[in-house]
Amino acid sequence: MPDTGTPIIVLAGPTASGKTDTGIALAQRIDAEIISADSRQVYRGLDIGTAKPTREQLLAVRHHGIDICTPDDTYTAGRFLQDAGRWADEIRSRGKRVLLVGGTGLYIRAFVDGLFEGPTADPALRAQFEKRIREQGLGALVEDLRALDPQAAADIDTKNPVRIIRALEVCMLTGQRYSVLRLVRRPGTVREAQHFGLRWERSALHRRIGLRVEEMIEAGLVEEVQRLRERGVDRSCTAMNAVGYPEILAYLEGLSPLADSIDAIKAGTRQYARRQMTWFRKESRLRWVDVEEGMSAGDIAGRVLSMVEES
Repeated sequence: MPDTGTPIIVLAGPTASGKTDTGIALAQRIDAEIISADSRQVYRGLDIGTAKPTREQLLAVRHHGIDICTPDDTYTAGRFLQDAGRWADEIRSRGKRVLLVGGTGLYIRAFVDGLFEGPTADPALRAQFEKRIREQGLGALVEDLRALDPQAAADIDTKNPVRIIRALEVCMLTGQRYSVLRLVRRPGTVREAQHFGLRWERSALHRRIGLRVEEMIEAGLVEEVQRLRERGVDRSCTAMNAVGYPEILAYLEGLSPLADSIDAIKAGTRQYARRQMTWFRKESRLRWVDVEEGMSAGDIAGRVLSMVEES
């Protein structure tokens, strides 16, 4: 059933754009709880590399969708849609507003618009895909997807095997393009929402990304990845494909000097931010908030709030 009452506020943007701090400042002003729309912060133990809110930030405003599954689990947009719907109902039952904050565009779209009713998973077909990944690498499947559905290949994170496999599976089982089918929504699932995005000048965002990566290293990213290795978390898990983890694993396995791994994380994060912005630019409902160096989270939240009140 569609949500009723005050519209949901969506705060989106690329990585390192300041969504966490701004979201907390905004939530405090409008008496909201935050639903995290981040496909990596759901995993326990992946803290530094996914830039999770700190303990102090989590205490300042109640968050949902963080640390809810183990790294060897596979969390999907479908699961997020179900979970976020439940969280939103609980938040509203407490008389609070719902603030959706994150950079995973698919999660935001799923929650606001619903998901198309695609075919159920085909275990035999997926086994074939997984075998090809082991033998030829994920790039082989990416090329298959480019041939079948170039738009899906352009939109999807090509380092995420779960999403590549699902897109190929839908194409092959339906004979139609995944990029077209996923725009079809189930009746009655659309939620009323106001969409806002944080936008930085590209060179400024790149500087922020570089500083964030350096801070992650200083905060113990190498040690975090080492702990995950010692716990037996397989590098093939979806969680471990997040930018930062494969690069540090390469260093720990003696395949790359630390300096090169750090440079690779910075480059990978810039590429990820570019993919996020490509997605968000296609979201016609999103209203941009231009951010500049020196602006505080409170300043940015104030701009968003003024735009909310104008709507």
